[in-house]
Amino acid sequence: MNDRRGFLRRAGLAAGVGAVLPVLGAHRSGAAPTGDSAEPDRLFKAGKFGKADRGYERLLRKDPKNAHAMAQRGYIALMSNQFANAENFLGRAIRLAPGDKASKQRLADCFARQDDFARAVPLLREAGMEAKATQYASVKGRPYESHGAEATRLPFLATEPLPLVEAAVNDGEPRKFLLDTGATLILSMETAKAAGLRAVSSSTGVGGGREVKVYHGVMRSFRMAGIELHNLPVSWAESALPAELGDPQPSGVIGTTIFYHFLTTMDYASRALVLRRRTPAQLREFKTAAGRAAARPLPLWIAGDHIPCTLGSLNGYGPMVAYLDTGGPGGMGVVLTEEMARRAGIELDHDRPGTFNRVKVLPGFAREARLGNAVARDIYSIAGDLSFDAHFGFETIANFTHSFFKPFAITFDFTNMHFYVTGKTSPANPPS
Repeated sequence: MNDRRGFLRRAGLAAGVGAVLPVLGAHRSGAAPTGDSAEPDRLFKAGKFGKADRGYERLLRKDPKNAHAMAQRGYIALMSNQFANAENFLGRAIRLAPGDKASKQRLADCFARQDDFARAVPLLREAGMEAKATQYASVKGRPYESHGAEATRLPFLATEPLPLVEAAVNDGEPRKFLLDTGATLILSMETAKAAGLRAVSSSTGVGGGREVKVYHGVMRSFRMAGIELHNLPVSWAESALPAELGDPQPSGVIGTTIFYHFLTTMDYASRALVLRRRTPAQLREFKTAAGRAAARPLPLWIAGDHIPCTLGSLNGYGPMVAYLDTGGPGGMGVVLTEEMARRAGIELDHDRPGTFNRVKVLPGFAREARLGNAVARDIYSIAGDLSFDAHFGFETIANFTHSFFKPFAITFDFTNMHFYVTGKTSPANPPS
């Protein structure tokens, strides 16, 4: 199976059922690894990012022109939103290996996460991502310019198949939007048309496991309760969004490209999305409350341009890097590969195969799924060829998704790159 078709099959992980993702190429350094990089490369693949970074640092002391090590240091810094380091290492990697399109894409992402689209656009063009470059170049004014309250709360109108909230596009009436950390900001075709949006570019993407045409434009305003954002990149496509049987289609999906502009809490237990500005005062207030709730911070990384990751374990196996794509509907709590199910001792039911986004999957139950002190027991899991590990270059234990989080509140601190789970928790991992 070629890389493109393989990606289309696997795209169900990060896209859930509703989101639309671009078809991507291999997301690896364009600079070839050397024999000396074998050990840090092994550590990186295992998700030991700190140790891998120190290994690449040692390589660069011996060989300052090792483009692969330079690119990998930039990639690791970017995943932790260490923007100055990412810009430094990725920029130097590109100078050493001008054909390294992956590093150009990552450096563009580094600028885009800081809302500096002007610096991202030429890099995207050099990386062959013309549709996104044209979209970013069409944003007039500061991207994601924020107005309104210091914090706001959006009640969940429903929690199945995914949390549903109200938001308004271009000063229109409030519409219903799904929440999905495996998505960006996506509209239905009907909503885009009603809002008067004009496509400035288009590309090929995937939605529901099939190839679709994706349109890209710029939204003038997006109001979420007491906070309004201006000048937002947005996409739309002819792709169905998850809805309960008999319910109308949602108007779109709010994803991580919105969430990472805030201290974001998805409070499943209390049925609300809470957005706080990323100010020192808001962070101090949240950390105080998290401390009272005995919530300890877990590491937070962003893979690609919007997939959050942390550390998780299954049945005592781990911890390992885990995806935090919340957009897996249908009662599933854990999505993993058959190989990882075998390693974690999850028994799969080979007599009841199913499909998820056109990929064959096998059902099973994890006796224990854990993120820090947050534990789910006997949680429904599916296993199949749904992992993005080859794309991102590191191994993950699983994707922890919708049903796992329902008893909890989860908070993403994109300033300090910490992830918190509060609510019903268990004692820390027993010693191995």
